[in-house]
Amino acid sequence: MKPYRKEKVASVIQEIVTEAIARKISDPRVSPLTTVTRVKVSGDLLAATVYLTVSGDEAAERRTVEAMQHAAGYVKRMLAQELGIRQCPDLRFEADESLKKIKHTLDLLRENRKTRPDLFPPEDWDKEEADQGAPSKPGAEDPAQESDS
Repeated sequence: MKPYRKEKVASVIQEIVTEAIARKISDPRVSPLTTVTRVKVSGDLLAATVYLTVSGDEAAERRTVEAMQHAAGYVKRMLAQELGIRQCPDLRFEADESLKKIKHTLDLLRENRKTRPDLFPPEDWDKEEADQGAPSKPGAEDPAQESDS
């Protein structure tokens, strides 16, 4: 099997599921602000896990994942028509927890920045360096400033 085949199948699955959520599935349980963040395909191309991010609360996320799991056969039929391979992967839908972890980490960093500002450089660090006459990036010296000296 070619090394990029898994990625290509995952990309097609992501496109088809995104299209299905936007235009084909009319289940009211599916939140209109649902995003397919990534697709993970098994090595034998027989199983695929589709990770969804739902804007809203936990209940909306749970309802959307359940509705998508219920519509998995319909989406698989759409996918089989597009892929044209002998066996279409079985689809499994899950809520993507990685974005929640990233948001939590950013919230912790923001909280630390407020409580311990001495541990973090100022946010407008490049601006302060420019005011002191140092270039903001190595090798990015301005020739106009050199001629003024």
